[in-house]
Amino acid sequence: MRKWTAPIALFLLCLLILLSDQDRRIEANAETDSEDLVDPPKVEEKLGAVPGGLSTDSDVAKREGESISRKTLRSNAEKFEFQAEVSRLMDIIINSLYSNKDIFLREIISNASDALDKIRFLALTDKEVLGEGDNTKLEIQIKLDKEKKILSIRDRGIGMTKEDLIKNLGTIAKSGTSAFVEKMQTSGDLNLIGQFGVGFYSVYLVADYVEVISKHNDDKQYVWESKADGAFAVSEDVWNEPLGRGTEIRLHLRDEAGEYLDEFKLKELVKKYSEFINFPIYLWASKSVEKEVPADDDEAADEDESPESSPSEEETEEEKEDEEEEEEKKPKTKKITETTYEWELLNDVKAIWLRNPKEVTDEEYTKFYHSLAKDFGDEKPMAWSHFTAEGDVEFKAVLFVPPKAPNDLYESYYNSNKSNLKLYVRRVFISDEFDELLPKYLSFLKGLVDSDSLPLNVSREMLQQHSSLKTIKKKLIRKALDMIRKLAEEDPDESSDKDKDVENSGENDEKKGQYTKFWNEFGKSIKLGIIEDATNRNRLAKLLRFETSKSDGKLTSLDQYISRMKSGQKDVFYITGTSKEQLEKSPFLERLSKKNYEVIFFTDPVDEYLMQYLMDYEDKKFQNVSKEGLKLGKDSKVKELKESFKELTQWWKSALASDNVDDVKISNRLADTPCVVVTSKYGWSANMERIMKSQTLSDANKQAYMRGKRVLEINPRHPIIKELRELVVKDPEDGSVKETAQLMYQTALMESGFYLEDPKDFASRIYSSVKNSLNISPDAAVEEEDDTEEAEAEAEAEPEIKEASTTASENEEVSPPQVIDESSSLQNSSDSDVIREEIRNLT
Repeated sequence: MRKWTAPIALFLLCLLILLSDQDRRIEANAETDSEDLVDPPKVEEKLGAVPGGLSTDSDVAKREGESISRKTLRSNAEKFEFQAEVSRLMDIIINSLYSNKDIFLREIISNASDALDKIRFLALTDKEVLGEGDNTKLEIQIKLDKEKKILSIRDRGIGMTKEDLIKNLGTIAKSGTSAFVEKMQTSGDLNLIGQFGVGFYSVYLVADYVEVISKHNDDKQYVWESKADGAFAVSEDVWNEPLGRGTEIRLHLRDEAGEYLDEFKLKELVKKYSEFINFPIYLWASKSVEKEVPADDDEAADEDESPESSPSEEETEEEKEDEEEEEEKKPKTKKITETTYEWELLNDVKAIWLRNPKEVTDEEYTKFYHSLAKDFGDEKPMAWSHFTAEGDVEFKAVLFVPPKAPNDLYESYYNSNKSNLKLYVRRVFISDEFDELLPKYLSFLKGLVDSDSLPLNVSREMLQQHSSLKTIKKKLIRKALDMIRKLAEEDPDESSDKDKDVENSGENDEKKGQYTKFWNEFGKSIKLGIIEDATNRNRLAKLLRFETSKSDGKLTSLDQYISRMKSGQKDVFYITGTSKEQLEKSPFLERLSKKNYEVIFFTDPVDEYLMQYLMDYEDKKFQNVSKEGLKLGKDSKVKELKESFKELTQWWKSALASDNVDDVKISNRLADTPCVVVTSKYGWSANMERIMKSQTLSDANKQAYMRGKRVLEINPRHPIIKELRELVVKDPEDGSVKETAQLMYQTALMESGFYLEDPKDFASRIYSSVKNSLNISPDAAVEEEDDTEEAEAEAEAEPEIKEASTTASENEEVSPPQVIDESSSLQNSSDSDVIREEIRNLT
C-alpha cells in the first residue's frame, strides 16, 4: 500500500485543483464608453430561406462584415479563462503532436462529419430534427475570403448549445494541460483522440484567431472565439447570418499560412485526407467562362468601318439581301471572360469498401483503383480482394494488384519505408507510411485498411506498437496471398485440365495469361518473400514459376513439376545460370536429358539466394545438378570404373594440387563432355561466385571462406580420358601429359561457369596446343621486327635539325643592337620561338 500512497495523494490534489478551477469564471462588464452599443443589433426574424447561405440583406451583411473583420473578443461576451497554460499547449501541438500543418483541415472535416452523423442518427427516429429547406442537406461547405485571409468550414450537423461550446471546445481547459502532458509522458497507451480536444486545436497551427458559430435546435445561435492567448469567449450571435442548424468555423489565417487560401491546395488536401467522407464536401470555387455581351457603339462602328472581302461573282443579289437582313436583325456582340463562383463537389468517389462485395461491380472496382492509386491509365488492376475481418480487431480492407510494376520497385527495396497501403480511420485518411501493416515483399500491392479501433497516437499520424498490429498484418498477408493464388487458378494457361467447356472459353479469354503477366511484373517479390517470410514460405513456394527443360518456353509451377517427376525420383533438379540458352547447353544436363529427367532453370540472380532458403517442398529435396550429391539411380559398373581409373584420378589430383582441387572423381552426370568441375554441396556454385565477385563492395578475402570446394569429375567413357589414362600408366612424369591434364582442367573450369584465375596461362597452353597440331616446333621463335626503316628516318632528320639550328644562330647575330624597336623585337622573338619549336618537334 505504501507505494500507492504518493500517487493517490497526488491524484486527489490534482482533482481538487481541477474542481476549483472549473468553477472559476471571469465575466467582463460592458464598457460604458460612448463607443459601446447601447442596444446591440438583433437578427431579423423573417429573412427567409437563403440558398446555400450565400446572400443576406444589407444590414446583416454589414454586421457580418464587421464581425469577420474583428480579431478581438467581443466586449459584451461572456469570457472564460483557460485553466491550462496555453503557451505550453501550443508548444505541444506545434512541436510535438503534428509534423504536418495540412492535417488541420482533416481534423475539422472529421469533426463536421461526426456532427452530421449525429443529426442523421437522430433523424432516424425523429425526422423533424432535420427541419426544412436547406437544413435537410447534410453536407460540408468550404469557403475562402482571400482579401481578409479567412477560411470557413460549415456543416449542417447537430450543432452545439452554449453549454456544448464551453464544454467541448474547452476540453483542454477542463482536463488541464498538465494532466495532458502527464498522460503523454507516463501512459503506455496514447490512444487519446478526442479526450483533450487536440483535433480541434490543430487549427492554431495555421490561424491566430478562431470563431466557431454554432446553432443547435434546442438553443440560440452562439459564437465561441479565442486567440489562444489564455482566454476564450462565448456570446449570443447577433452579428452573423442565421445558420438554421449546424456549425461554421472561421479561421483567420496567419501570414505564413497564405498557401491555404489557394483553391487548388484545399482541393488537394480534401482529395488526400477526406476523399471518402460519407457526406458531400463542397468548395466555393472560381471558374472562368466566356460570355457574349452587347458591343459598345464605338466598337460596332469600328467593325463596320473594317474592310470587307469583295463578294464572288457567283453570289446572287437575293442571297446578298438575305444576309444583310440577318445582320441587321442580330445585335452586335463581343466575347469577354468572366470569373464566376459555384459549389464544386470534391469527394465524388464513394467508399466502396463499406459495401457488400457482391454488390460492387468490376467497373466500380476499377474506377476506385484509379482514384486510390492515382493511376490515370486505361488498364484495370489484375486482381483485387475486398473483405471484412472480424474478431479481436475488426477492419475492412481492399487490396489491388496493379497492372504494372513501378520502375523503381526494387531499386531502393530495403531503404524505402513507403507503403502503398493507406490507413483510414472512419473513412478519414491517416497515413500511407505504415510499413508495419504489410511486409516489404508485398509493398507492390495498393489498397487501404479502414478500422475504428486501430491504436493511433494522439496526433493520428503514427501507429503505436500494439499486439493488434500483428493480427492485422497476419490477416492482410493471408488475404493477399489468397488473392494471388486465385489469380493463378483462374488463368486457363495455368490449369492442367485440357478438357474445357467451349461455353466458358469466352469468359476465360480475359483471364488468359494474367498470371504470366503478374509473374513477369512482380515475380521477384514472391522470391524475396520466400527469403524473408519463413511463416508463409510454403504458401509462397506454390506461387513460384520458372522455365524447365521440358516446359517449351512456358512457365511451370512446383506442383506441375512434381506431377511430372519420374518414378523413383526423390529430388527436384535445378540449375542456376545467366540465361536459359546457356543452361540448355550446359554439360551438367547431358546425362539428365538422356535419362528424360526434367531440370528447372533459374536465371535470376536472386534465385541463388532463394535456393539457400527453399530447401524442400512437399517432402522433396532440391538438388543443384552443378554440385556434388547428384543421384541418378544405381549403376552396377561404378565400383569397377572407380578401380579402373584409380591411378588416373590419384595422379590428376596430385597434378592439380596447386589449383586447390579437392578431389578427382568418376562422374555420373556426363555423356559427351570429357570432364567438368563441380562444387561441394554447401558452398557457392559457379554462378554464385560470379555474382559475388561482381558486387561493388566485395571482399576477396572473405569470399574465400564461402567458396565451395572444387571437384573435377571425369567421364570414363570419353576417348580423351581413356587415352590420358593410358599415357599416365606408361609415363606419369611425362611433361606433355601434365600440360594436357592442366589444359583440360582449365577448359572444364570455363565450361562449368567459373572464372579463370590466370587467363594468360590458359592462353599460352592453347597456343602451345595449336603449335603441336600444326607441327610447329615448340622452340620456334617469333620473327623479330625490322628496325632499318626507323634508322633511315633518324638519319634523314639529322641534317634538318642542324640547318634549323644554324639559321637560328645567324638571326641572333644579324639583329641590330643599337636601336630597339618594340615591333621588331617582338617579331624576332616570335621567329626564334617558332624555330625553337620546330627544332623541338624534329628532335
